[in-house]
Amino acid sequence: MFSLASQVSRRCIVPAASSAAVQQISLRSFAQTVKEGLTATDAWNKSCYSEIDYTVSEDLPVYEAVQKFAAYNIGCLVTTDKDGKISGVVSERDYVCKVALLGKTSKDVSIKEISTKSANLITASPNETVSNCMAKMLMKDIRHLPLLDNDGGVVGIVSIKDLVKSELKEKEEAIKALSDFALGKGGHFGSE
Repeated sequence: MFSLASQVSRRCIVPAASSAAVQQISLRSFAQTVKEGLTATDAWNKSCYSEIDYTVSEDLPVYEAVQKFAAYNIGCLVTTDKDGKISGVVSERDYVCKVALLGKTSKDVSIKEISTKSANLITASPNETVSNCMAKMLMKDIRHLPLLDNDGGVVGIVSIKDLVKSELKEKEEAIKALSDFALGKGGHFGSE
């Protein structure tokens, strides 16, 4: 008389060579399911910023930036100089701290007077991982990160919310793949 556990274990015994082969195939399938790591571009593509003009001329009054903040429900814009190159960023926080609290009006102050200049700007490349971008933002206590190409041209901007959403989605996919793998469905089969 055998216990249920011993009956199951006898059914699962596989010769060592074929067990290693099955394990290698399963691990390869699992590795193909879990992504290497999301990049800033992945987060950008799902961001609301990818669908709007996220730039504003630094010579305009702050009122123009505030209108864009409200119209697009965003908190930051990339500022550009007369040549269209990045000159910095302006945020809702800049408006509140440097205009509203000082009793100034947004129509009388130019964006370049309150923006963070490009010399002090923290940026990322589109190929940087979401984790690296989040680390930069946390280290400098900022909520938006302009994405610059190799020539210093602006190709996008991501918010901490965009990065958290991307990171969360990646973790959910990894958990699903691990769960499927643990349930014997392999890493490449859906759990549906």
